Amino acid sequence: MHSTQLCDVLRNPPLWDYALALYQRPGVADACLQLQDTAGADVCELLWRCWLDHHALVPTEQAYSTLDEIRAWQAEVTQPIRYLRRMLKPRARHAHDVATLRNHLKEAELLAERETLRQFQALSETLHAVRKRRADDASLTMQLTRCLTIHEPAQEAALATLTTQNTAHHP
Repeated sequence: MHSTQLCDVLRNPPLWDYALALYQRPGVADACLQLQDTAGADVCELLWRCWLDHHALVPTEQAYSTLDEIRAWQAEVTQPIRYLRRMLKPRARHAHDVATLRNHLKEAELLAERETLRQFQALSETLHAVRKRRADDASLTMQLTRCLTIHEPAQEAALATLTTQNTAHHP
C-alpha cells in the first residue's frame, strides 16, 4: 500500500471521530479511565491502537521512537492540565470562579488530547509507522496491555470491555 492509499484508508474514519464514537460506547469511558488511573495507560494511545486494529493495522518497531515524542507531549502538557482539573474539583463545588477555571482546564485538556490524537494520526499516515496486521501478530488485548505500566487481574475486565466494544464498533 502506498502513502496516498494509506492516508485514504486512515481518514475513513479519522482517528478523532473514531475515538469519540468508541469512547461513547457502553463501558468504554469507564474502562479507559480505570486503565488510566490504575495502570498508567494513556487513553489516547489505547484509542489509537483500537483504531489501528479497526483498519487491520499494527504499529511497527520504527513507530516507537515517535511514540516517545507523543508520550512526552502527554506527560508535559496533558497530564499537568488533568492534574489541575482534578485537584480543583472539590473547590469547584463551592466556588463559582473555581468552577469556571476548572471548566476552562477541562476544555484545555480536551484540546491537548485532540492534539495527541492528531499526532497519532499523522504518525500512522507514514509508511514506516504501521503495517497490515498478520495472523501471528499479538491480539488487540495484548497490544493494549503494552500500554499499561501496571498489569494486574483487576485490569482484565476493562481491557475486555475496550476490546469487545472496539470489535462491535463500526462507525
